[in-house]
Parts: sequence; structure tokens; C-alpha cells
Amino acid sequence: MDSRTTVERAQRLQQLHAEFKPLVLPTVWDVWSARTAAGAGFPALTIGSHPLADSRGADDHEGQTFEEVLAAVRAIIAAVDVPVSVDLEAGYGQEPTDLIAGLTEAGGVGLNLEDTVHSDGGRVRSTQEHARYIAGLRAAADDAGIPVWVNGRTDVFLHAEDASGVLDEAIERLRAMEQAGADSLYPVRIQDDDDLLAAVIDAVSIPVNSTAHPVKHDLERFRRLGVGRITYGPLLQLAMTDAMKDMLRPWTP
Repeated sequence: MDSRTTVERAQRLQQLHAEFKPLVLPTVWDVWSARTAAGAGFPALTIGSHPLADSRGADDHEGQTFEEVLAAVRAIIAAVDVPVSVDLEAGYGQEPTDLIAGLTEAGGVGLNLEDTVHSDGGRVRSTQEHARYIAGLRAAADDAGIPVWVNGRTDVFLHAEDASGVLDEAIERLRAMEQAGADSLYPVRIQDDDDLLAAVIDAVSIPVNSTAHPVKHDLERFRRLGVGRITYGPLLQLAMTDAMKDMLRPWTP
């Protein structure tokens, strides 16, 4: 994909975030799922690390190398005519400049970046360490002249036994990422808690991303809460797995 097309797709992804409240980005994992979602009418997509790994027989949590991920996503991105964001976990040990270069050379125009570093024992980056990485991504994208959409993710709710007990820390992390140049913010594992979602949305001034289940959740509820962006994580693939099993069960011996 040439650089002009990549810039145009990046600009389009920015426009879509402004036009849709929320913008729903179906989480895909291969050419077939990407073409199916785009064919259903979605104007942009995201590739999830968990479903991508499952589709390739690999482990999530950076069980693939950065080069392996790029090879996989390049074919997916080339198969559709809509902007595609990519979940790049905690960065696969790459410097921000190299992460942006690899992503954009593959045609990706957005990324998700989390603060759990699975390649380093599963440690969680400090607030400032993660914010510095986000700032590095923003600077690298600016230097490349491509307005890559950065979705800054925190896993503090995921790791906590009591999610409400880490709300202040989560907000601190989200605000630090916003100040560092993130375009949207992703506090995972609170999609079923209206109060926590409302609290983080009220605490920041850029779109908040929520995970959603394509069958069990309701789009209007997320719109009412003020969620700015929705992705499915592994839940679309899991829902399709359940549906496939249901279809096949009558045919089993």
C-alpha cells in the first residue's frame, strides 16, 4: 500500500471517530472476517491480538513476534478498502518509532497499546512509563506524517479483585495517556458496569473505548452512557465459535 493511501485511510479513521458516537470497529482476525465485516457495511475495522493469535494457532499475550503479526495483518489490510487499526499488545518489545514504521508500512492506520507487558513477565507499566511510550508513538506518527489513531489501553481493572477500588488509579493512567497524545482511551473489563464507565468517561475529554459482545450487549446503552468507540476484543470470534458449534452439533456422530 502506498503512503498516500495510508495517509488517506488514517485521515478517514479520524473523521469516522468524529462522525459516529460511538464508532463501532468490529474486531476481525483474517481476510474472510475482515471482508465479511466490511461487506456488512462497517466503515472501519480493528484486528484483535487474541482472535488473530487463535486463528494462527499461536498464543495471545505476545505469543507471536512483531514480524509475524505484521505479515498476518498486511494481508488482512490489503483485502479491504476501509481503514484498519491493529491491536499491538504492549509493543512486542519494539521502540515506538519501529512500531509505527512497521504498522504503517503494513497499511495500518490505528493501533491499540496496553500497559501489561507480557513479554516481560506480565508486569504492568507505571503510569508515566506507559504515558512515555504513548508519547513516543504520537511523535513517531507525527514525524512520519501519518495521523495514526492511538488507542491507549490500561489493564488495571482487569488485574484488580475490586474494580471500584482502582478507579482513581485508572483515571490517573487514562489522563496521563490523554496528555501524552492518545486519541482514545481503553479501560478494559468494565463494559458491564454503568457507574465505572460513566466515571471514566466523565474524567477525560477524548473518546473512551469499551469492549462489547455483539449479541449480549446493546448499542443504545453504550450510546446513552457516552461511550465514544466500541470494539469486540475476542468476543465476536467467541460468539461465532458458539454459533458454529450449535450448527454442527446435529451432524456429529
